[in-house]
Amino acid sequence: MSSRVDCHVKVLDETVVERATQAELDVIVYAPHFQRLPEIRETATQYSNDDLLVVPGREVFTGPWSDRKHVLAIGLEEPVPDFITLEAAMAAFDRQDATVLAPHPDFLNVSLSPADLREYCETIDAIETFNPKHLPPHNRRARRLADELELPPFTSSYAHLPSSVGVAHTAFETVIESEAELCEAFENDTPRQIVRSNGLDRWQTTTAELLHLGYENTWKKAERLFLSGTEPTHPDHIAYNGRFDDAAVY
Repeated sequence: MSSRVDCHVKVLDETVVERATQAELDVIVYAPHFQRLPEIRETATQYSNDDLLVVPGREVFTGPWSDRKHVLAIGLEEPVPDFITLEAAMAAFDRQDATVLAPHPDFLNVSLSPADLREYCETIDAIETFNPKHLPPHNRRARRLADELELPPFTSSYAHLPSSVGVAHTAFETVIESEAELCEAFENDTPRQIVRSNGLDRWQTTTAELLHLGYENTWKKAERLFLSGTEPTHPDHIAYNGRFDDAAVY
């Protein structure tokens, strides 16, 4: 028995569930930008069903805008904000015994660098070795890093668009029926296969997602910065009760 897991998606609605079911996925990890853990968990529960488990996750944005380092955490019990130092985020994950994944490593200025991966290799449970947003050289570099650091691999669709869900997934050689079982699969280095599309679908996904990335980092970012006010995941938000004031980067 095995479980097919899309380890990182940013969108979730009925269309996404339908797409995941068509792709014969068993699990998706839902980790949207700038949403707090309680809301993510509530939405994940709403869209889980007998055929598809939706696991809540948080891709925490650490560091300043000029040197952003994204880290994906599963199994969190308490919210961790964005816009704090990488050191503080990793310490918060350790305190909660969370499962820590390195998405899109060494990609542009939004990822853990090779030096970061080496520093935190004891905390990180897996490294993403294929991401549809990447071009082949990026994925080859990620695989080399995983091999060098002896970190287990994973993949995901990294879907910011519903049509991308399922284009890549991780097939674990175990049955996963809960968030805890997914964390155990990562932390126990359960045997797995990296499954991805190599055909026209993959390149259509790459093109669409890269265009969306451009939108996110221009108009969407401007809207967030100048029109939306304080992000719900900013450490100054009342929900964090000042616990991360010393770790905030701005």
